[in-house]
Amino acid sequence: MNRLRLGFFTRLLDDGPADLRYRLATEQIRHAEAYGFDSAWVAQHHFNEAEGGLPAPLVFLSHVAARTSRIRLGTGIITLPLENPVRVAEDAAVLDLLSGGRLEIGVGNGGTPSSFSAFGHDSANRSAIYAEHLAVLIHAWAGRSLSGEGNHLYPAAPRLLGAVWEATFSVSGGVRAGRAGHGLMLSRTQPRTEDAPHATLGEIQRPIVDAYYDNLPDGRTPRIMTSRTAFVADSRAEALRLAEAGLGRAARQLKERGHPVPDGGLEQLIAAFDVHVGTPEDVIASLRADPTLQRSTDLVFQVHSVDPPHPHILRSIELLATEVAPALGWAPQTTATPSTELSRA
Repeated sequence: MNRLRLGFFTRLLDDGPADLRYRLATEQIRHAEAYGFDSAWVAQHHFNEAEGGLPAPLVFLSHVAARTSRIRLGTGIITLPLENPVRVAEDAAVLDLLSGGRLEIGVGNGGTPSSFSAFGHDSANRSAIYAEHLAVLIHAWAGRSLSGEGNHLYPAAPRLLGAVWEATFSVSGGVRAGRAGHGLMLSRTQPRTEDAPHATLGEIQRPIVDAYYDNLPDGRTPRIMTSRTAFVADSRAEALRLAEAGLGRAARQLKERGHPVPDGGLEQLIAAFDVHVGTPEDVIASLRADPTLQRSTDLVFQVHSVDPPHPHILRSIELLATEVAPALGWAPQTTATPSTELSRA
């Protein structure tokens, strides 16, 4: 297995208006770079500020690229059925060039069903549209003609063929990503089925990983990204206090949208949202019990659905890089010395 890579993921849900969210997320990504993280990822969500704060991830990442120098920048994900795939191919090619080849492209067919009508699509057709649009992306980055007129992508971006990641909740999605030789993106949480309501996240995702490996072409290097919610603090009491506030808020939002919410206290919410929370020792022990991590090439942490205040996110990033991730087998590619402006006082 190649070196484990460490990532930071944000849905840009800091408390505040959009411009503040974007500024704070940029600071968090720069902080992650200073502490040696290998990658940073942002989610795309349309219209609903409570669901996610970023409709234009490639625009935001171009801003971040100008303020960072080493960390890889990824989309987690672009909702591909809602996009013009030629424009995505072009925008990604330009951003990859300007960032020095640091772009990673995560795509999926998800997204809030109500968003599809605004883009002139029926959510029921998302899988077919996704397959069609993904084929256009690959066609463009491979340098093939995009029409009978002989149009070819400019600037050329063949490197992006090896930077595609597919997000999925299903075994069929694992098969698809494996056959294509793309990276596999596993979610921080997944719905439980009626026949296995208490299954662990690792148990749910094991067959997806199996299907990916079974269908990966011979000689193709596997890329499996495991996203996990992990919030680390200096004391367990502090971590649980902030988790109780954040998870309680997330539970209320789900209930308002008609989704089932577990009864009980904080421990039930932690289990329901698949959260790893506490001191570094707590989080290390919790993550070591997750078998999916042993088969992953990329371990990507996010604080959603805890969503603590910005200073606590920065501290969690520090503790993940200096204590948690090294205990799980990660080591920075180069010695990372936090800059003065990003270091804690």
